[in-house]
Amino acid sequence: MVQENKYQIEEFDPEVLREYDIRGIVGKNITENTAYTIGRIFGNVVYEELQSNKISLGYDGRLTSPKLYKALSTGLIDSGASVMSIGICPTPMLYFADYHLDTDAALMITGSHNPSEYNGFKMVLNKHSFFSENIQKFKYLVKSINPKKKKGTIKKVNVKDAYIERILKNISIKENLKISWDIGNGAMGVIINKLIKNLKNTENILLNEEVDGNFPNHHPDPTVPKNMAQLIDSVKRNKCDIGLAFDGDGDRLGVVDNIGNIVWADQYMLVLCSEISKLYEKPKVIMDVKCSKVFFDEAKKIGCEPLMERTGHSPIKEKMREIKSPLSGEMSGHVCYGDDFYGYDDAMYVGLRLLRILSKDNLNLNQIISKYPKTFSTPETRFDVDETRKFKIIEDIKERLLNFKGNIIDIDGIRVETEEGWFLMRASNTQNQLTCRVESISMEGLKKLINVVESQLALSNVDFKFTI
Repeated sequence: MVQENKYQIEEFDPEVLREYDIRGIVGKNITENTAYTIGRIFGNVVYEELQSNKISLGYDGRLTSPKLYKALSTGLIDSGASVMSIGICPTPMLYFADYHLDTDAALMITGSHNPSEYNGFKMVLNKHSFFSENIQKFKYLVKSINPKKKKGTIKKVNVKDAYIERILKNISIKENLKISWDIGNGAMGVIINKLIKNLKNTENILLNEEVDGNFPNHHPDPTVPKNMAQLIDSVKRNKCDIGLAFDGDGDRLGVVDNIGNIVWADQYMLVLCSEISKLYEKPKVIMDVKCSKVFFDEAKKIGCEPLMERTGHSPIKEKMREIKSPLSGEMSGHVCYGDDFYGYDDAMYVGLRLLRILSKDNLNLNQIISKYPKTFSTPETRFDVDETRKFKIIEDIKERLLNFKGNIIDIDGIRVETEEGWFLMRASNTQNQLTCRVESISMEGLKKLINVVESQLALSNVDFKFTI
């Protein structure tokens, strides 16, 4: 260990080096020294890759983010980087800054949708997601850091106005809409008031718009139904046309329709596809393995070419670039627009596109969604398992289901499609959890498939029961 004035270069707890980011519990396996070390490593990686290391930097509204920011920025400066700091912001605003400021890389301090004791770091290099093997290499790169410090710089830059102007650039609301916004006390609160002042033909009701890392009203994860209760109540009580909810760092979108029903990402993606299919000839649209079969069937009917990919906003963004997809997403609410946008996940921009579509349609959101086939399903259900066992459990279940009657898709965990519906079991890349989802064309079929999933988990000594 090398002494660096206040901060020290430290080796990583392997558990924090995740698939899409570096993340852990602050004070346990994420410390100021962790942040400093990441700064030293990432600054060097960027320079070695591009012979330049101008880096955009931002942080979310968590209580621990400011001290991690101070340590991280010190590490970047000591690596010789030229840091452009945009301060507290939602993650998509940092992605925007990377383009707007023409930087070589971007680094965001955020715990995303995790509980308040967590925090972490998302990275972009040369406009590409920095994930998987690149993150795993940090465990080796820490040992080769030159203890000699370089002299970098840091400059504070305000990009709020430019960001708001950009995401509103192609948004026009044709008919008046009444919208309830649940910011969840997350980082999107930094821009929401200024944004709605510039959003014409709308009446806006704000919930939890103050940035507060204690998350005093509910946890900022719009994929969990109980976290949507406040927004549902607001939509019903105020007779809103739509409700929009954001996660802690503003890159995932939750939606509630005009009668208070949650509209899951694979449902509102069909609404977005209805517009994108008119702008492109058979556009390729990506959704992840957790998505409803209805999406893939209906997207084809609309005129899109839907593709199923493994879960993860980082690999999906890279696949988008490869196949030139104008729109892609995943069940968790990460949705990315390549159409007249940058191809990254910006929940606010996605919400605005949805508002634009809704304002032009003669039907309300509930009527639009009701056009698609009704299914019986569980929500995306996550539950804790031992971190060291999660992938082994899935591999064992795959082995046991090899001869199961149905179409088996194993690009990410195991997804089995039958005449009655489908089910998915996969290990989370970001948490010590398994994720399961079951969907059927009938309640009887749903119960039958749920029984298969619960039985397989029991064979792997996992005691879990769905609530339906």
